[in-house]
Amino acid sequence: MTTNPEKLDTLLSEDRAFAPSEAFKAKANFNDPGIYERAAADPEAYWAEQAQNLTWFEPFTKTLEWNPPHAKWYLNGKLNATYNLVDRHRVGERKNKAAIIWEGEPGDSKVFTYDMLGREVDKAAHMLKSLGVKKGDRVMIYLPMIPELPVAMMACAKIGAIHSVVFAGFSSASLKDRILDADAKLLITADAGWRRGNQVPLKNNADVAVEDTPIEKVLVVERIGKDSGATMQEGRDVFWHDLIKAAPSDPFPAEPMDAEDILYILYTSGTTGKPKGIVHTTGGYLVGANTSMRSVFDLKDDDIFWCSADIGWVTGHTYIVYGPLSAGATLVMYEGAPDFPDRDRFWEIIEKYGVTIFYTAPTSIRTFMKWGPQYVERHNLDSLRLMGTVGEPINPEAWMWYHEHVGHERCPIVDTWWQTETGSAMIAPLPGLVTTKPGSATRAVPGVAVDVVDENGDPVQPGAGGYLVITKPWPSMLRTIWRDDERFQKTYFGKYPSIYLPGDGAHLDEDRYLWILGRIDDVINVSGHRIGTMEVESALVDHKSVAEAAVIGRSHEIKGQAITAFVTLKEGISATDDLVTELKHHVVEKIGAMARPEEILFTAELPKTRSAKIMRRLLRDIAEGRAIGDTTTLADPSVIDMLKQQYSDKE
Repeated sequence: MTTNPEKLDTLLSEDRAFAPSEAFKAKANFNDPGIYERAAADPEAYWAEQAQNLTWFEPFTKTLEWNPPHAKWYLNGKLNATYNLVDRHRVGERKNKAAIIWEGEPGDSKVFTYDMLGREVDKAAHMLKSLGVKKGDRVMIYLPMIPELPVAMMACAKIGAIHSVVFAGFSSASLKDRILDADAKLLITADAGWRRGNQVPLKNNADVAVEDTPIEKVLVVERIGKDSGATMQEGRDVFWHDLIKAAPSDPFPAEPMDAEDILYILYTSGTTGKPKGIVHTTGGYLVGANTSMRSVFDLKDDDIFWCSADIGWVTGHTYIVYGPLSAGATLVMYEGAPDFPDRDRFWEIIEKYGVTIFYTAPTSIRTFMKWGPQYVERHNLDSLRLMGTVGEPINPEAWMWYHEHVGHERCPIVDTWWQTETGSAMIAPLPGLVTTKPGSATRAVPGVAVDVVDENGDPVQPGAGGYLVITKPWPSMLRTIWRDDERFQKTYFGKYPSIYLPGDGAHLDEDRYLWILGRIDDVINVSGHRIGTMEVESALVDHKSVAEAAVIGRSHEIKGQAITAFVTLKEGISATDDLVTELKHHVVEKIGAMARPEEILFTAELPKTRSAKIMRRLLRDIAEGRAIGDTTTLADPSVIDMLKQQYSDKE
């Protein structure tokens, strides 16, 4: 750990509070305050009850088996995720209900009813089967935000194959790393995608990524067409539309899966260069996703739900695909950016489709603030009844702007804390029960045990900060890191036995509300994208001109954090503006655009301990303009003065 959160404290004195209206509370799905106490008294009974909202082929015989740090939920239960997302809704009142409303960046759109979606998924499952995909196989999905993405995920789940979605903004090198780690046999991609009117060359990236990997076939969705310039390799590459046409039209039987069978692997950044393959299983993950739709988001059958995340991240997995569809919702899925073709795109979509529940990131809200309220004011947002935030802590100013300008002071805001590893929202106000405070995620959801502890693992008193921990297992928790259980145990349970350490600091206020303080390890949260410092450092050092690099996260009013890189060049290499541009581009090529350093500072030396460990804590102090911390372990303390002067000159 690089930061001691006990020394962190919120500087906020937040007296504003917003209680649920009586009208909202009366209709809320969860409006009995006793739910917290009952769930805490017997969490297994609570989670067994919530599991009844899914359809099980065979009932579970035991709710939980806990052998720290390994949990098994819903033992001996059999179910299928896709059956719960689509098939069970194809009978009765939801058959012709809109399941997915898709809006493409250029303005094209499609609506899939549950019955239509079911037919598409069945054909896709037949297609995967024809390509030799079977239960337990890993399928990589590298697609833009088009309907084929959730269809591919659900087709995999229907067969029992394990999907691993790679964000379409990642580079070919990042995709290749994930293919190799997952030992995947099939890659699903597109000829290209749209982003702010420009084409993203996904197929070209994929062609580079699959070289010298176990990939046997590349299944290509034609999003752009001939203008994409994508080429097909005979014998390996096949078009999605060709195989779909040839696929049988009869229903594909859902594969009965054990509750603990793997549903998907999703890679997330860690403190080392190698991304972690987070493993989620079928039963527990689906219960967590489904429950939070009803509790945190108060989902009703007539709601139009829009999560603006990308499915390449866990937020999109849980709150575009698995959560809303398992609950029979109508969801909106959008391909493009919030500012294309204009800065009112999000508000245009909300008005167009009558969105009632909107879930977005603080990064986006801060950007909307910067642009000004005039873009919001162009549109009628009266359909909204609930709003949420996700991805990072939200500052009170952004919370209030969201409340006033988007929600018109009438929509409850659910600020949610969770992560790839937790699977679903862990800390969030239940909107019919909890009084909210701008900037606070408030309290753990029912059935989840959260605390803030000191270095020794002892709970802190109200008014103090510490490590955020989850003290009991929960259904949607990760089960392990793919093929690296030792890393799983060390990363999440190594500090406090039997207690999960998420890696965030938190402050407990006098009302026992939780205020998330951000990462305590070397992971940078840029606009909700978790990026390992080691990954960026490795990409920089990979450049022929770089001898050494140290990367930190610096506070940024829009992105939450921005990447600052301190770079030492090889002998004879001159520090130039052109080289800065070249290095930034190099990082993008190696990792993806989200990892582009905001600034690069060339330096002759980096602050190191006598054992040659780079002291990134001191670099953060310099970049943030804070008082420099303890330098007694530095091999050469004069390096700090030199760096401070360099950084000051740069400003």
